Amino acid sequence: MDPIDSVLAEVDQAWRAYGVGSADRGALAVDLRLDLQAAAADGVDPVQLLGGDVAGFARRLADEAGVRRVRRDYGPLLGTALIGAVLGGVLGYGILTALYPLFVRMIDIPRSIEVPIQVAVAVYYGAPAALIVAGAVIAVRLRLRDVPQVRKTALMMSLLMPAAGILITPITMAFAWSTDYSTAPEVVVAEVAMVLAALAGATLLARRLSTRDHQKPSDISPTDATGVNPA
Repeated sequence: MDPIDSVLAEVDQAWRAYGVGSADRGALAVDLRLDLQAAAADGVDPVQLLGGDVAGFARRLADEAGVRRVRRDYGPLLGTALIGAVLGGVLGYGILTALYPLFVRMIDIPRSIEVPIQVAVAVYYGAPAALIVAGAVIAVRLRLRDVPQVRKTALMMSLLMPAAGILITPITMAFAWSTDYSTAPEVVVAEVAMVLAALAGATLLARRLSTRDHQKPSDISPTDATGVNPA
């Protein structure tokens, strides 16, 4: 790989980790490439020109250019979402358990009518699952309302978490079948961990998608975006 391309790739990676949006990264990279090419024409090594600390240089350049940064805040987001999901799940199963006898008495389906098992499973598991997703999304939306792009993150979560639930359900059921549907504590913990892992993955993916390549470009002046300032 060309030395300049290699340096720019490392700089871009540092900008991504620093929360710089794609539009700003593109603007900064264009001007930085011109500076590096001019320096290379004078026989100066790109890494030497940047002072050896490419990541540190990238952060300084972004700060000096005044670009907007969006923190992904994975830790607080994940913790808030999982707490909300657990509370939603507890509420869902509590409501289902409390209202189940009432539903049976109200409907009073004749014994000659058989309810498909798919319908029963959908109602029994679907209602709590919906509250789990709602609990996670609402918790994130309210608790982290000051975090940039959180509204878009919550929207992505409302789409990805149900999909994750659909994908993990047959896996969890297969695991339960392999244990002969054991209710041993270690088996139950493993099943819960599988579900929470799927929800956590969906949450992190939602945040990544909502903060990637969607930031508006900052007003970077030519003098700010150009000019290499070695350490």
